[in-house]
Amino acid sequence: MYYKNNPIGVFDSGIGGLTVANAIRKALPNETLIYFGDTAHMPYGDKSAEAIKYYSLKIAKFLQLMGCKAIVIACNTASSLAYHDVKDFLGDGLPIMNVIDPVVSHIAQQGGYKSIGVIGTKATIKSGVYQSKLALALPHLTVKAMATPLLAPMVEEGFFENNISKTIINTYLSSPKLKNIEAIVLACTHYPLIQKEISQFYNGKVDILNTAHIVALNVKQQLLEKNLLSDAKTGKDQFFVSDKTTSFENSTRLFFGNKINLQQKNIWANNA
Repeated sequence: MYYKNNPIGVFDSGIGGLTVANAIRKALPNETLIYFGDTAHMPYGDKSAEAIKYYSLKIAKFLQLMGCKAIVIACNTASSLAYHDVKDFLGDGLPIMNVIDPVVSHIAQQGGYKSIGVIGTKATIKSGVYQSKLALALPHLTVKAMATPLLAPMVEEGFFENNISKTIINTYLSSPKLKNIEAIVLACTHYPLIQKEISQFYNGKVDILNTAHIVALNVKQQLLEKNLLSDAKTGKDQFFVSDKTTSFENSTRLFFGNKINLQQKNIWANNA
């Protein structure tokens, strides 16, 4: 039994999911969040599917034991490879949400694009999840997907809005693989942190989809349909990491203010 004033659980491999958590907080100010950043194992994009599923199942169980009324997999890699495993594993009516289906639905509703680019981690692009789901929703759409493996670690280390990030971003986006696209999906929750630089590269010629905002609105809709929207904020947001890093602490405070209590938690030995 899940109660409407219980928290929402959100997890990612590191700081990227904070873009989703922050968007959820803005869209649903009455909700309390419990965030888990698996900084000890990031980036997920170069891990095996088996490892990603294992990490995701352990984190989801931890969030369930913390009393979360819903869990948002705020990571494209984990969403593409572990979403169904997490749903099957918990299997007791707990709403599990991913960051891929809402974006695909949004693009399908837009309906006007002929060619769209998708950038993400190696694992996300290799999984083909965006390519297959978009092809099913919009058979006429040309999807140009490309792995951009340096971007997530770059963001985790705090390298954005400088010459290093500009060079790497411009090199990726100049690839012939992304030629003549009308919109681009930032298929990694780290990437909204460099959305400004991506926008500067395209200079208004390509639509950049705000995936975190799209996901947050979907979370709101799903909780509304399940009568799980909170009446009022009943607790403080909590932030857990598997390994404390300075960049994560700085990024968390950037989004959520200086009064956060960042806790290191080893969930691998047991479920506590």
